Amino acid sequence: MSQDIAFKAWRVTERDGQFSGSEQELSTADLPEGEVLIRVSHSSLNYKDALSASGNKGVTRNYPHTPGIDAAGEVVESAAGKPAVGEQVIVTGYDLGMNTDGGFGEYIRVPAGWCVSMPDGWDAARAMTYGTAGLTAGLCVTKLLQAGAKPDDGRVAVCGASGAVGSVAVELLASQGFEVVAISGKEAQAPALKSLGASEVLGRETLAPQKKPLVRPAFAHAVDTVGGAPLAELLKQIRPGGSVACCGLVAGPQLETTVLPFILRGVNLLGVDSVEIPLGEKRAVWQKLAGPWACSKTEASVRTIGRGGLKEALAAFLEGASAGKIVLDHSR
Repeated sequence: MSQDIAFKAWRVTERDGQFSGSEQELSTADLPEGEVLIRVSHSSLNYKDALSASGNKGVTRNYPHTPGIDAAGEVVESAAGKPAVGEQVIVTGYDLGMNTDGGFGEYIRVPAGWCVSMPDGWDAARAMTYGTAGLTAGLCVTKLLQAGAKPDDGRVAVCGASGAVGSVAVELLASQGFEVVAISGKEAQAPALKSLGASEVLGRETLAPQKKPLVRPAFAHAVDTVGGAPLAELLKQIRPGGSVACCGLVAGPQLETTVLPFILRGVNLLGVDSVEIPLGEKRAVWQKLAGPWACSKTEASVRTIGRGGLKEALAAFLEGASAGKIVLDHSR
C-alpha cells in the first residue's frame, strides 16, 4: 500500500491573474495517479519550465502546479514491476512538468512508460547535466546524420548556440568532426562557445531579414533552436542538398518562407520532437550521450542551483539572458 510522504516542491500559484513560484510542502498523496513513484534528486531547467512558471496556459492549463519537464532519481514504488524499486531512472518529455507535476518537486508519480533506465556509469546529476536540452541536441545530430550529413560537406551552423540545446549541439557536432559556426545574440558568450568547439561565432545579424528568397550559400547543414524569422533566413543560406534540424520556437512559431530553398537547392527541413517520441529513440540517444557522444566540456561548465535559485534562473530564460546548462539539485 502506498504511503504518504511529505516533500518539498517549488510550486507556482495563481492569484488575481498573477503567477508566482515558491517552495511549498506537499504530500505524495497530492500527486496524480501513476504506476511509478520516483524520489527526484535532480532536475534540469528549460525554456518550457519558464513558460509554465509564468502562467503560460499553452504549456500548463491549471494551477497550482509544479514545473520541471526533466527529472532523474530513484524508483521508490512501482506498481508495474518495471522499472523496479531501487532503480535509477530518467524521465523527460510526455506531459511531465506541463500538466503533470514535474521535477521541481522532490517526488513525481508517472506512468512506467515514461521512464528510461539510467545508463551504466551515470547518476542523476550527470543525466540532468544534459536533460531535455541534451536529448534534443542529440536527436538533432541524429537527424542530420540520418540525412547523410558528413564533416567533409562543410560548415554546420548552430542557431541559438548559447542556449541549453545549442551549446550541447555545438560541442557534440565539433566532437564528431564537423566545423561548427555558432550563431548567437549574446556576444559575451563567444569565448565559451569557442571553448566548446565552435570555429567561429557570428552575431544574430547573420540571419537578419533579406528580401531575396535565396542568398549565397554559407552553410552545409544547420541546427536551429529558435524558429521564426531567423530560421527562414537560415534556410536561404544552406547549400544544395543540405539539411536543417529544427527544434525550437523562441523567435516565434511562424515560418514565412518560400519553396525555393526546397525545390531549387533540395534543402531538407528536419523536424525534431523530443517529447512524444518512442521511448526506444530516447534510450538510444541517452546511451550515446553516456558513451561516444559524451560532452565533457558541457558537463564541466554546468551551473547547479537549489530551489531557492529557480525564480531568478527561470526569469533569465524569459528575458533571453540565460546561457548554458542549469541543473536543480534538491539537496542544496
